[in-house]
Amino acid sequence: MNIGIDVDAVLLDWEKGLLTMAEIFDIDECRGNGKVNKTYFIQNQYDWTEEEKQQFVKKYFLILSKKANIMLGAKEVIQKLHEMGHKLIIISTRGTETNEMIDIVINKFKEENLEFDKYFWKENNKLKICKDENIDIMIDDSPSTCKKMEDNKIKTIYFRGIRGPKLEESEYLKEVNNWGRSV
Repeated sequence: MNIGIDVDAVLLDWEKGLLTMAEIFDIDECRGNGKVNKTYFIQNQYDWTEEEKQQFVKKYFLILSKKANIMLGAKEVIQKLHEMGHKLIIISTRGTETNEMIDIVINKFKEENLEFDKYFWKENNKLKICKDENIDIMIDDSPSTCKKMEDNKIKTIYFRGIRGPKLEESEYLKEVNNWGRSV
């Protein structure tokens, strides 16, 4: 089986740190209005200007990349899937901000002895990659990505985190919140 796997908030415990830094940034460097929009992307949840959004990314994304750990249980499941003969393919938007974010996570993978068969970085069109690579199952935390996969009959595991909305499960979409069996 070909399995596509996102990185941030799926393999890398990125979400809690991102939420914390966004709140601190909003208070310390912006207007401190708190969240004003209910949207998935952190930078769009506040009343930040485009310049402030870029400032947040520049100030915190590398720090968070260095501090974030591999998700609990991910290493064991990834190794088990490899032992079972599955092809594991990273499909991530990571790196669109800076290439260093890719280098950091690749080094984390090496330190943890996590191996993948192929890597697609800076990828904004995950559906195209999934189709081109004949992905049987995609694991992602983005609700919109998961819905696109489901709509195109690609089985999807929605790795719903703290900020993700509940999605209705179907034949093509299942929800989890960790690398075990919990929902």
